[in-house]
Amino acid sequence: MPAHAPRLRACLAAAAFAAVVACGGDADARNGSAAGVDLTGAGATFPYPLYSRWFADYAARTGVRINYQSIGSGGGIRQLLERTVDFGASEAPATDEELARAKGGAVLQLPLVAGAVAIVYNLPGITEPLKLTGDLVADLFLGKVARWNDARVQALNPGVALPDQPVLVVFRADPSGSGYVLGDYLSHVSPAWKAGPGTHKELAWPVGLGAKGNEGLAGQLKLTPYAIGFVEFAYARQNGLSVAALRNKAGQFVLPSRAGIAAALAPVAARGGASDDFRISIVDGDAPAAYPICTLSWILLYREPPDPARGRKLADFMRWALHSGRAAAEELDYQPLPDALVARVDRALDALPGAAAAVGGR
Repeated sequence: MPAHAPRLRACLAAAAFAAVVACGGDADARNGSAAGVDLTGAGATFPYPLYSRWFADYAARTGVRINYQSIGSGGGIRQLLERTVDFGASEAPATDEELARAKGGAVLQLPLVAGAVAIVYNLPGITEPLKLTGDLVADLFLGKVARWNDARVQALNPGVALPDQPVLVVFRADPSGSGYVLGDYLSHVSPAWKAGPGTHKELAWPVGLGAKGNEGLAGQLKLTPYAIGFVEFAYARQNGLSVAALRNKAGQFVLPSRAGIAAALAPVAARGGASDDFRISIVDGDAPAAYPICTLSWILLYREPPDPARGRKLADFMRWALHSGRAAAEELDYQPLPDALVARVDRALDALPGAAAAVGGR
């Protein structure tokens, strides 16, 4: 078990409690009905272990309380566009079509951190990480490779006693940023996937069993022998799930890690110049050490906040997270953004109306 597992367990427990507190619905989120709440947000389960830690640390430092509903990226985008929360969170950037429906005007999508989607499986008795390729992962999820001892799986894992058991696919049943990132990657490496499910928050899965959220999918995988699925890397670590090593574009088999995310992130800072459009894909990177299923994690907020005071509080928190929250991100297996990308996000925050210097931020 990793050395930081007790701290991660505590973060996930706090996150689960926050989800219960936050389940009062859209009206409660809009009104900040929980006592003393300063900001409300909703969205991705992918960064929830880190967000829970950040929100607790920031409240202790500044007194600003943030109530966050971990409901999936699709729900977070929807609530932000409906103006029922101060911010949304997603690993699937909102499309131009979605943004056109925003009730509060122009929306910014600003990254705070990066992470990895792990391919996870439950094969009793197999202790070494399986080696898989992207096209094989696609065919496993498409149902084209239906048994674990299929010749294609065995060829990549010589000497491993693969069971003669059916492959049980577990997928995200809710609109999911993690699913979007997986679909983005598989569309890069598998023509069959690109022509089929493609890249969407709501993928059309041809086989398998659905589960809600990274939490639900991780729990289902842990309980289901011979299953395969995908979760954010921190959830895989916390739940003790077996994680596959994927062959990257350079031909190397790599496990998800902060180093692999950093390698995928390295070329990102040079993209986009001074633009405040941060909708950047970092899957299937060229670097020899790059893990192939990596993503930025975005916060969505209105360029002209409906409540300027709350908008300033949100900008302050985001600056703090970008700078003072880096150590917590590293501890929980997320990767802080490169300095050049942080500088671009800072400039976008500075351009917000009435933006103020962060409290203990930079």
